[in-house]
Amino acid sequence: MTERIWLSSYPEGVPADLPPSPYTSLVGLMEESFTKHAAKTAYSFLGKEFTFAQTDAQSRAFGAYLQTLGLTTGDRVAIMMPNVPQYPVAVAAILRAGYVVVNVNPLYTPRELEHQLKDSGAKAIVIIENFAATLEQCIAKTPVQHVVLCSMGDRLGLKGLVVNYVVRNVKKMVPAFNLPGAVRFNDALSRGAKAELRRVNLQPDDVAVLQYTGGTTGVSKGAVLLHRNVIANVLQSEAWNAPVMTRVPAGEQPTSVCALPLYHIFAFTVGMMLSMRTGGKLILIPNPRHLPAVLKELSKHTFHSFPAVNTLFNGLVNHPDFHKVNWSNLKVSVGGGMAVQGAVAKRWIEQTGCPICEGYGLSETSPSASCNPVTAKEYSGTIGVPIPGTWMAILDDEGRELPQGQVGEIAIKGPQVMAGYWQRPDETAKVMTADGYFKSGDVGMMDERGFFRIVDRKKDMILVSGFNVYPTEIEDVVAMLPGVMECACVGMPDDNSGEAVKVVVVRKDPTLTEEQVRAHCKANLTGYKQPKVVEFRTDLPKTPVGKILRRELRDHKA
Repeated sequence: MTERIWLSSYPEGVPADLPPSPYTSLVGLMEESFTKHAAKTAYSFLGKEFTFAQTDAQSRAFGAYLQTLGLTTGDRVAIMMPNVPQYPVAVAAILRAGYVVVNVNPLYTPRELEHQLKDSGAKAIVIIENFAATLEQCIAKTPVQHVVLCSMGDRLGLKGLVVNYVVRNVKKMVPAFNLPGAVRFNDALSRGAKAELRRVNLQPDDVAVLQYTGGTTGVSKGAVLLHRNVIANVLQSEAWNAPVMTRVPAGEQPTSVCALPLYHIFAFTVGMMLSMRTGGKLILIPNPRHLPAVLKELSKHTFHSFPAVNTLFNGLVNHPDFHKVNWSNLKVSVGGGMAVQGAVAKRWIEQTGCPICEGYGLSETSPSASCNPVTAKEYSGTIGVPIPGTWMAILDDEGRELPQGQVGEIAIKGPQVMAGYWQRPDETAKVMTADGYFKSGDVGMMDERGFFRIVDRKKDMILVSGFNVYPTEIEDVVAMLPGVMECACVGMPDDNSGEAVKVVVVRKDPTLTEEQVRAHCKANLTGYKQPKVVEFRTDLPKTPVGKILRRELRDHKA
């Protein structure tokens, strides 16, 4: 590309490119914050606050403990936990000790966990006891030699004893397990406090994180994120948010809600690492699916930034307790991970006064690649423009760049793009172009102002009698119907047209009928896009991050 037409849409003060990074590694970024913001709150969890100084001391001790295990610089250490204060401590410890973080979804089955531990070659794992039974079933088939066991109440003092009792004995959330030789997190901290953390000379091109993709296109692969990749994305996100975050009143600590799981790259980078860089407070939400608890926690805080996915925004804004929270200090709501629906965005700005800025990214891009301007006053229906230092293009099947307005594959180039897939040069070659663009697998277009729009993922496209139907469009239309809470669109085999459209709807209004859905679709969609099947359900299958699993709906025999 010869020009970046999107730069004219940048808010005032946002640079086209970033200056050279002041850090050689994420350790430098974190340690600067530990010193600069020592007395400030870094994390808030179940009513208890943890300072930057405490996070510094605990991660130093835990890092020293890991070094006593005989691991080699560059070894992989897995983390399998929800949003608990041990997570950021473990991340800082692993990186400070010279190792690589492997983020693991705690809801994995033994089969999925075994694959990721074997593929990454992880020699140690930090896991919350709630999921230890899963590890027990597969650990013998993995390279894992060291297990550190955490509990919900580890860092909560006397209150933690109560929390652990309730979790284990009242709610029965910890299935029986047997992991001989496992060390408790607090014991590991005590042992590490007696040792010395050995400084490791990390470089920008050293691996920081193995971030496994969802495996929607086959086997789950580890995106290799270097220290410089994640640092770049933190600095890009900071620059992008600056026009509104600078409006946080002087003396008020910038505060973000971390309701997305930290093992997800969006929360990892744009939540935890960005908050670390800015000296902000992060409100850790251990279970975002329990909406009453989320809203109860948020009612206790003043907060300014809220990254989330469409399903969470939708669930919250439709909850009866929504108005018990003071949303008036919210400066930026970033939507990512999946398409934000127009109906949800409209309701959100009506109720909070803060528009949802939809962004776009992938595990392979650390994750942010594009975003709508944070100064926007309304929902655009696009994924915005490439963030500072990022180039995006639309490519045809031969890899040639397409002009504005034409539909093709979105490709991304920038300092946040991964080094490749872990030990899979063949898979890396499929997605990287000769000139350094990462091919996303998402189908989209760019308009005359440089705003990008996703039409859909290649594999989700439905072909009806030779016409392309994109599920996102159908879902947006159906979601506009007042009686609809959530919906998803998938293709189904059809003898006449090859494929036909199926829509699965979760009702908000129990009286909503199939006839009303069909009439609404007929009024808003051309013939071949209208659903052949309308199915009602009480809920939709989702990943723990809240993405709707279209694949499961497609496989389901209605």
